[in-house]
Amino acid sequence: MMAIQETKYIWMNGSLVDWKEAQVHVLTHALHYGTGVFEGIRAYWRDGVVYVFRLQDHLRRFYNSAKTYFMEIPYSRDELSDAVVDLLKANAARENCYIRPIAYRAFKVIGLDPSKCPVHVAIAAFPFGKYLDIDKGVHCCVSAWRRIAVDALPPDAKACGNYVNSALAKMEALRNGFDEAIFLDSHGYVCEGTGENIFIARANILYTPPTSAAILEGITRDTVIQLAGDLGYRVQERIVTRNELYVCDEAFFTGTAAEITPITGVDHRPVGDGAIGPITRELQEAFFDVVTGKNERYKDWLTPIGLL
Repeated sequence: MMAIQETKYIWMNGSLVDWKEAQVHVLTHALHYGTGVFEGIRAYWRDGVVYVFRLQDHLRRFYNSAKTYFMEIPYSRDELSDAVVDLLKANAARENCYIRPIAYRAFKVIGLDPSKCPVHVAIAAFPFGKYLDIDKGVHCCVSAWRRIAVDALPPDAKACGNYVNSALAKMEALRNGFDEAIFLDSHGYVCEGTGENIFIARANILYTPPTSAAILEGITRDTVIQLAGDLGYRVQERIVTRNELYVCDEAFFTGTAAEITPITGVDHRPVGDGAIGPITRELQEAFFDVVTGKNERYKDWLTPIGLL
């Protein structure tokens, strides 16, 4: 976990406001009931340019999440895209950053129906390094908590309330001496981490749980599927059993925060030989070449912002 480093501005409801002025009322509906949606986006700094990774794809998912919860975001995608660029420029973001757009029901009524509460939107951007140890890998446990089921809450919407589920599993893992937790879905199959998708490798084939396994359809997950295919690996979206975590050759998490994080152990069992595997290493290298603008093939995934 990383402490948030204060920057100069936050974009809030159409304007850049001072960091300390970006506040919400204590009776904000989303604070009480979780009625908000958000995104996590990374931007990478290299040679005078900050590259925002797959900004339009993240904003597309942001609007889809809002649609699921009957939230009409009062700004167009182009306006929010411009807001991200303006914010990074205003904050003179000359290092790797994490960008957090959030849309939430503000205060007006108390009660479970949020439809009369206005939708407010804010975007923060601040320096951000490693979320998990991408160099040494992480040791995980299979959580005693199950991932929210598709008929309980829509897990493919990135909604604020969904992450109480993740918080329980994360705290459980840390208190038991692990770095991260892995959820099973309501049927007992492997789902994802607390904020990451998961892949395993067996006999040089990559497997990742399908969307029907209650996963968030991750943008980094999609990136890895495409990169792996371009590198000559087969990728299959299919059910993954718990025991496959113990006997696979390699495993890794993907996510905006996690990037590509090797999993070196699960439930006190080493993954493979307990070291980071060659497929994971190759994908890491390819991924970081892409996000820092070193691979022209994927330049359409980047929004470059010159900050010299």
